[in-house]
Amino acid sequence: MKKILTLSAVIVCLVFTTTASAQKFSGLDKSPMDVAAYPTSYKVAEKIAKVSYSRPQLKGRSIAELAPAGAVWRTGANEAVEVTFYKDVTFGGSAVKAGTYSLFTIPGAKEWTVILNSKLNQWGAYSYDESADIVRVKGTVSSGSESLDAFSIAFKESDKSADLVIGWGTVRVAVPVATTM
Repeated sequence: MKKILTLSAVIVCLVFTTTASAQKFSGLDKSPMDVAAYPTSYKVAEKIAKVSYSRPQLKGRSIAELAPAGAVWRTGANEAVEVTFYKDVTFGGSAVKAGTYSLFTIPGAKEWTVILNSKLNQWGAYSYDESADIVRVKGTVSSGSESLDAFSIAFKESDKSADLVIGWGTVRVAVPVATTM
């Protein structure tokens, strides 16, 4: 009887004192990740392009301070932006094979150089290697009517193509993307 009570007490203690080993999760990222896709409709399953990027905020700072003119920039925050083309496309008029590429930019006043690079999984532009560039194209700079505090990338669609649009503050940079079919 004593052994049964002792065994029961041990089982009760184990049941009520054992805590589940839980995964510790970090808080929200200060520059959360986002995705833009073309076609933009979620109802279209067969995409042409998808962009994964992190969204820093201006928070009273200037774009020139965070993305200096004339210098290679990671185009967002954290890891370098990755663009996946599911079909062969023209990007800014240059032919690009289906695949995944890192995207970098070199900001300028009237145009930005937009770069697709073959090296993936890069943190920022610290290990950027110009010899791995697939294409460098010029993105047209315009001014938006709405100021975006959070860095954004979207696709603006037309009949059979789209512009990949980078927006931050009132700066907008557009690069045409079209399938080669």
